[in-house]
Amino acid sequence: MELPIRIRVRRGRADTGRRRAAWPDGWPEEGLVAVSTHGDVGRGLEGLAKISGRISGAIESVIEGKPDVVRLALTVLLAEGHLLIEDVPGVGKTMLAKALARSIDCSVRRIQFTPDLLPSDITGVSAYNQERREFEFKPGPVFANIVVGDEINRASPKTQSALLECMEERQVTVDGHTYGLDGPFMVIATQNPVEMEGTYPLPEAQRDRFTARISMGYPAPGAELEMLDVHGRTSPLEDLSPVARAGDVRELIELVRNVHVSTSVRNYAIALVTATREHPELRLGASPRATLHLVRAARAYAALEDRDYVLPDDLQYLAGPVLAHRLLPTAEAQVERRLPEHVVAELVAHVPVPDPRR
Repeated sequence: MELPIRIRVRRGRADTGRRRAAWPDGWPEEGLVAVSTHGDVGRGLEGLAKISGRISGAIESVIEGKPDVVRLALTVLLAEGHLLIEDVPGVGKTMLAKALARSIDCSVRRIQFTPDLLPSDITGVSAYNQERREFEFKPGPVFANIVVGDEINRASPKTQSALLECMEERQVTVDGHTYGLDGPFMVIATQNPVEMEGTYPLPEAQRDRFTARISMGYPAPGAELEMLDVHGRTSPLEDLSPVARAGDVRELIELVRNVHVSTSVRNYAIALVTATREHPELRLGASPRATLHLVRAARAYAALEDRDYVLPDDLQYLAGPVLAHRLLPTAEAQVERRLPEHVVAELVAHVPVPDPRR
């Protein structure tokens, strides 16, 4: 393993040109800051930047004016997580999921969740083969690298629970037999938070398995005008071809696993999550799984930012998408229309940031 390099710091900025960390007093006025390079990780970031740039470019050719949303979706993919896209109808939730899936040359299956969908329609079923006189397993659509679940909250809780095992353990158990899922494996689910008739809210155990929740939001007028020009005649999804292979994504995931997270940054992640459990406006805080997802996402985001180490900035940026959907506000907070996103933003502003000089 290579020794950490030392970067000379002057006038509150590092000579590397990297963006400033969210330390309480900025960078030290004068001195040396140790930054871990981890040799192979630093060299591998060049390849990661090329591949992730191609995937981002392919998605942005379909999704106009949403680079931050695309970056978060890539972050979740490289963090070995699952993505929940929640927004009003017609803003491109399913389009984003399909664009990400088609940008990678891997197996993709789409599930349209409906009230009459059964768990076996997702996981698969054992059927009797009369010729061989034995039962054989027919894999369901969950046996794919990327599974797109459209309107997941329209299925019953029994059907929603069919995803619990595969999302957490990367395996499916049917009739006492366990079948592994090939990596990379990612579930991208969409749901509409406005129309509640005929829907079943996701239980906390299901929501906690999603690494992040994002909202598309309405496009800017310029992006919407460009959308009319591009989407007005044909769908750009028809011309979208893969720009990366499943093997490339597996290599990038392995690279992200080796991104350095210092002890002080890990303690900062724990402090953020612990603060949600103690906040008076929340009746359910974030779980230990949320801490793990936050650190994994921070590793992936740091790698996409061309860094082989995580900064407190990364945790602060990702705290909202990673933590907010797991929190349950109290009845008083709901009356005052205090959303979990507001609480997370407040905690990010008040939880002390670690000092790199300690």
